[in-house]
Amino acid sequence: MLTSLWKRHGLVFAIGAVCILVNGQGLGPLWFAGVILLVLGGLMRGHLWRKQRPPQGQTPVPVEVPVTGRWQALNGPGTKVPSHTHSHAQTYAIDLTHHPTAEATPPFRPLWPLGRRPHHYPAFGSPVLAPGDGVVVATTDRQRDHLSCTSLPGIAYLYLEGFLRSLGWPRHLWGNNLVLELDQGVYAGFGHLRRGSLRVAVGDRVTVGQQVAECGNSGNSSEPHLHFQLMSGPDSETAHGLPFAWRYRDDDGTEHAGVPKDGTYLTPKK
Repeated sequence: MLTSLWKRHGLVFAIGAVCILVNGQGLGPLWFAGVILLVLGGLMRGHLWRKQRPPQGQTPVPVEVPVTGRWQALNGPGTKVPSHTHSHAQTYAIDLTHHPTAEATPPFRPLWPLGRRPHHYPAFGSPVLAPGDGVVVATTDRQRDHLSCTSLPGIAYLYLEGFLRSLGWPRHLWGNNLVLELDQGVYAGFGHLRRGSLRVAVGDRVTVGQQVAECGNSGNSSEPHLHFQLMSGPDSETAHGLPFAWRYRDDDGTEHAGVPKDGTYLTPKK
């Protein structure tokens, strides 16, 4: 019960901000109530953040790369931990963008275009695969795939939108998502999936390499990509992140077992 209350820190923070913004009486009761709620919301979020810090020295769980073809690793634990943040069990999360060729992905432009439709990116619609045998325990599939944010104004908008999304439920950040309970006793989370692309439902049994969805651009996403993470439980607001190990080849053909550093181009090892 108490944990469920802590999870609503974003709502408390948002109500506090509204109290301050609509206050027209100076340093009156509404203003002080808003400040108290802002502080309380921050303390609640800090409490959850500390609870979600995983224990040290965990052994990486071996799973398969959940995509096919040539991808680039970004924001991953091969470069720093936490790779994202401890919140939402993202300590060891990684992002993948699809680069079948060097020229396939539209380049970043400082001012124009502000954004592009997702179908301009090769990642959009690419198959997302089960990294191991398991069971589907959660899905969300109704959020739209929005324009990319691959310009300076777009990035500024993305950070503002990301903050606002963080005040809500995990699905507002992850977009369309899927959680699998793998047979190893861990949970695999996939984010930013394409709307309408889920090929499985809660309770379905999946096997390693089976297509479960398509890569999209829903949620807090700058461009079509796949967000992947392992967790200790099905709820990203209470679980902690788990390290994982992939088998893959880099562009030189060298085989690896682990997690790639940011900027590495990788192809899954068959």
